Amino acid sequence: MIRSLYTASTGMNAQDTNVSVIANNLANVNTVGFKRSRPEFQDLLYQNLRLVGTLSPNGQQVPTGAQLGLGTKTAAIQKIFLQGDFSQTQNPLDIAIQGKGFFQITQPDGTTAFTRAGSFKLDNTGRMVTADGLALQPAITIPNNALSISIDPQGSVAVTQPGSPAPTVLGNIQLASFQNPAGLQSIGFNLFTQSDASGQPQIGNPQAIDLGSTQQGFLELSNVSVVEEMVNLIAAQRAYEVNSRTVQTADEMLQIANNMKR
Repeated sequence: MIRSLYTASTGMNAQDTNVSVIANNLANVNTVGFKRSRPEFQDLLYQNLRLVGTLSPNGQQVPTGAQLGLGTKTAAIQKIFLQGDFSQTQNPLDIAIQGKGFFQITQPDGTTAFTRAGSFKLDNTGRMVTADGLALQPAITIPNNALSISIDPQGSVAVTQPGSPAPTVLGNIQLASFQNPAGLQSIGFNLFTQSDASGQPQIGNPQAIDLGSTQQGFLELSNVSVVEEMVNLIAAQRAYEVNSRTVQTADEMLQIANNMKR
């Protein structure tokens, strides 16, 4: 009975983690470029009360053993990089990636981070930056006399200027892809950093080396499904209740055992 208390407590801890992940998904339902997370669980060690294949007292091999599981644990919390829906904004600095790839962002320490959130702005020098002022890489600077900004599906950025009938190409947005995007490290602020699990980034122009295309005037919304998360939340709550009921039952059995009299 003591063992069942600890086993049930692992189930309660697992569902607490499950609810925390669901809460974070729902909290970011309106976060541009957000990718939902999914918890994954594994069973814990087993106590072998009777090993499979041992001999019975009459010398015959037993076909099954006797194992008692010790509960569950969180094995992973995986990011699901499915494409989110697009929202048309008509803002020329809003860019969505249709397909694989990440924008490259230069962090204050000079290292590169990656994001799917393409809601860019201009800083006081005309550079395209994130909401936190981090520059897009490679840097694109828009002149202050630009009349219009055009970004094609291959990531080429061009502007029209007074007195010039032809657009002026300023540069090209490059995207990065990873062998294992789920191995990227989330650091908040819609940013990811590479890790040994993600592998090295493969960098190229949009629509090259299996990269997606850039769509100007659109934003990629969160891929969180509110209905699915609410269903998961109800299932997690019921699983927590069942495990708490197991704790209560084991406690009642212990109480009965303690109250036994000769």
